[in-house]
Amino acid sequence: MNLILFGPPAAGKGTQAKRLVEEHGYVQLSTGDMLRAARASGSELGNRVAKIMDEGGLVSDEIVIDLIDDQLNQNKGAAGFIFDGFPRTLGQAKALDQLLESRGTKLDRVIRLVVDEDQLMARVTKRFEEQGRKDDNPATFAARLEKYNQDTAPLLPFYAERGILREVDGMASIETVTEGVEKALKETA
Repeated sequence: MNLILFGPPAAGKGTQAKRLVEEHGYVQLSTGDMLRAARASGSELGNRVAKIMDEGGLVSDEIVIDLIDDQLNQNKGAAGFIFDGFPRTLGQAKALDQLLESRGTKLDRVIRLVVDEDQLMARVTKRFEEQGRKDDNPATFAARLEKYNQDTAPLLPFYAERGILREVDGMASIETVTEGVEKALKETA
């Protein structure tokens, strides 16, 4: 099973992905985690990523696709992949289709966590205070949310037309969201 957890920053994609990894043995490919690791590495790529993230921007498709391709290669034979924070653009969505097709597989499900943007700001503020992640400060988050609405939300019709999009109330309790995600996985496309 290959799936995308879809939703704006702070929607709970990472929390649900971790649960799916534990329950099903899927490999979580979180672009946010990969980008933070690249940033922390101090490499040339990491420094470029840091500058973009600090400004609230999104890194180029080329960088993200290279990171995903590398992880697919490192995890051959996995039970499935959870794409968390990827794709963010139509170009990335098409590149993901090509990457999976080249490996004889496909995207099985897109699960959208439907959330209230005002409540997301409260989540981000709390996470920023608790974890101190620079990309979660309220001003940066507002820029990330605007970029999500402009570039990523338009992917919903792309996946809906393919019959693989399911929606789950992302504002419910973590357990209720998990139940919704599990139900969405079991539905046939």
